[in-house]
Amino acid sequence: MNTNNSPAPTPLVALTIAGFDPSGGAGVIADINTFRAFNLFATAAITSLTYQNTMGVSGAAHQSAEIVRRQIEPVIEDFSIACVKTGMLPTREIITGVARLFRERKLPAPVVDPVVRSTSGYDLIDDAALQALIRELLPLARIVTPNIPEAERITGRRITNETDMHAAARTLRDMGARAALIKGGHLTGDALDLLLDDAGHVHIFRAARIETTSTHGTGCTLAAAIASCLAHDMTLKESIAHAKDFVTRAIATAPPLGHGHGPVNHNVAPDAT
Repeated sequence: MNTNNSPAPTPLVALTIAGFDPSGGAGVIADINTFRAFNLFATAAITSLTYQNTMGVSGAAHQSAEIVRRQIEPVIEDFSIACVKTGMLPTREIITGVARLFRERKLPAPVVDPVVRSTSGYDLIDDAALQALIRELLPLARIVTPNIPEAERITGRRITNETDMHAAARTLRDMGARAALIKGGHLTGDALDLLLDDAGHVHIFRAARIETTSTHGTGCTLAAAIASCLAHDMTLKESIAHAKDFVTRAIATAPPLGHGHGPVNHNVAPDAT
């Protein structure tokens, strides 16, 4: 029995603004599980109710910008937010409204995971929303974390190697992003991610590629882990290194769930917090 009656230390509070995946592998559920793994208290606002499982996305019911704002406002009025991660922001109105909240309430610069297409090929954002994301949200971001298909759609560049990744990251910086992490999971060879930081320096993060189908929600998990590490006062480079290690081990120990791209294991302990 625990006889220590002293109160628990006040946890840092994280906020995710993203879509809801009812199968639990991606979106706000993945973000919440990641925040908890890094000892943060998780809060969330849902932008879209998706219809999906490990085999694919069949549809979505997007929330209005007003509903999203009314979810966020009570949270930020009550809690001091240590970090914010954004995921699926499916409409121009939602993106504009979220960006306005960041400007008005001086929230921490978000980790922006620009979710534009599901693994199964379902488009999650239209062209008008994409332009709003570039115009409104990228300049507010602490870092933007696209995978190869997302970076190609945002920048209009074809990406087939490390040199292309660097060029795409520079384009994202030119578009207003403070820092950009291009995730190379769609390429062959080692799992290579390229960071162009806010000082213009390039950093490469490598890990051995794990042959698995348990990759559902890896982008959400990585972005939430980066936000968590930033909340713990790590540098951007340190945050990405710790987050990548967490995701690599989460993939390596993933449970055999579902008939498609299964979820990762969010119960692995981070190597540092």
